[in-house]
Amino acid sequence: MKFETFIALRYLSALRRQSFITLISVFAVLGVALGVGSLIVVIGVMNGFSSDLRDKILGVNAHILVSSVRGGIKDYHSLADQAEKVQGVTGVTPFVYSEVMLSNKHGVKGVVLRGIDPESSRTVLSLWDDMVAGSVDNLVRENDLPGIIVGYQMARRLGLDVGSQVNLLSPSGSSGAVGFRPKVRRFRIAGIFKTGMFEYDSSLGYMTIPEARTLLGYKGDIVSGLEVSVADVEKAPAVAEALESRIGSFGLLVRNWQEMNANLFAALKLEKTAMFIILVMIVLVGSFSIVNTLVMLVMQKTRDIAVLMSMGAEASGIRKIFMLQGTLIGFIGTALGFGLGVPVSLLLKKYQFIKLPSNVYPVDYLPVKLEMLDLTVIGVSAMVLCFLSTIYPARRAASLNPSEALRYE
Repeated sequence: MKFETFIALRYLSALRRQSFITLISVFAVLGVALGVGSLIVVIGVMNGFSSDLRDKILGVNAHILVSSVRGGIKDYHSLADQAEKVQGVTGVTPFVYSEVMLSNKHGVKGVVLRGIDPESSRTVLSLWDDMVAGSVDNLVRENDLPGIIVGYQMARRLGLDVGSQVNLLSPSGSSGAVGFRPKVRRFRIAGIFKTGMFEYDSSLGYMTIPEARTLLGYKGDIVSGLEVSVADVEKAPAVAEALESRIGSFGLLVRNWQEMNANLFAALKLEKTAMFIILVMIVLVGSFSIVNTLVMLVMQKTRDIAVLMSMGAEASGIRKIFMLQGTLIGFIGTALGFGLGVPVSLLLKKYQFIKLPSNVYPVDYLPVKLEMLDLTVIGVSAMVLCFLSTIYPARRAASLNPSEALRYE
């Protein structure tokens, strides 16, 4: 063991005999530990929130959306075949999109209507995994009534259950002697889904494409667009470019999920960065306490430093002693912070005992996701701040003049 390391450890172990300096050291360790622990929990929550929100959005919406700049798409069967040949594409399904009104004896609610193909949409949408009652297979006609699947929050609000009957009012209609009359058709509830996002669970409705065309008054075999799923969601922009180069000449607009939700995820990334900067300030406060500890220790050990220097110790060796001591204090605080933050994050992730109001937040619980890169950045940032806090006291100790320090001894 080098003498600098030996003396730094001796000084650190001797702190318990100096109650005031020990108290400051404890506060320094606790400050660093609380800062690191808070950083781990908050960044884990931000990561979990972004990841969970992305998964829910991509469960309801496809990774890539193909629509026509001229309106609906007629030759969608051939386009779907071409899209499936693009590398990275795992599924393609047509859809019909519109907004209608749903009503029953308990009230009226606006519905974002999605006409889907139950066969091909299984590989694109997460609707099958989100069902809490009924089944997607129940969308087929039964007792001459077509089926519709609605969200959990909408079902609660209107008192709906599987088998309940509702009226759907379409903006397409006919003009008569008394003016325009909207088209009204009766449907039965074929199922209820729950994504965990209030916006989707309170406004979305699914039915088959033929029933949606009939309700909306579409003429012929036409759809609103194609939804495409990819193997790696992070590579969706590259797959969208390849898809656009293959079918873009048909006057189609190809957009990926990152483009369609750019503002949302940019805001989440900005919030994560802001929270990181704010919580690093707590670690900075702890590092200031390390400065206080080392300054007071240098003042107390002036004679020891002078003796070491008179025995041949170089200024660089004296600097290393106090840098090592401050770094050790920072390391202990960082380790305690990891010991606090990681278990708390894992408990939040496993038990989800903090619930959020689903009508305020897009998720109804506090999601947590720990990433190795973030943990590494937090640990390195804390250690760098603690190391920087040792530079000034260590330089002051190394600049002592041995003769001046021992003059009155």
